[in-house]
Amino acid sequence: MMSPFIVDTRDLGRRAGMMQEKSLTFQSPQSFGTDFIQVPPGEDISIELRLECVIDGILASGVASTVASSECVRCLEPLEIEVSADFQDMYSYEPMGEETFLMDGDLLDLEPAIRDALVLALPQSPYCTEDCLGLCPVCGFEMKLDPSHGHEAIDPRWQALTGLLQEKEGSDDGSTKA
Repeated sequence: MMSPFIVDTRDLGRRAGMMQEKSLTFQSPQSFGTDFIQVPPGEDISIELRLECVIDGILASGVASTVASSECVRCLEPLEIEVSADFQDMYSYEPMGEETFLMDGDLLDLEPAIRDALVLALPQSPYCTEDCLGLCPVCGFEMKLDPSHGHEAIDPRWQALTGLLQEKEGSDDGSTKA
């Protein structure tokens, strides 16, 4: 299957010093990201691209922008987050080494460079707001609905002593045990 991120550089020629700028929009062919946040398949990826001819190939640089889908890690509300990432990669005419991508004639494939740049730009812990209160760890109540919500919790190490306290309160009410 051919990548949708293919760019034809025929108009640029192979003369060092030639430069071309393009605004492109591609659709993500598949989902990419992490377990917490992803760019879904079919999402538009806008690219401001600059192609520069150098002696051994073409230097492609620019900015890629898209929208990623996620859930707030605190309250689990669905989120859409705008993501932008700078990228710069060398595409060589002939095999040179591990640091460059190889062109296919006059065609270069931006997909690996764009995908890598956007994945690295995704937030590791997406929040709906910086001050999101999240969910109650005991019952799952949405804390933004009532920030004072809480539960009286007794440390399990002291739980056994509550029985002694209840016995003492029962004996203080004036009743006698037989």
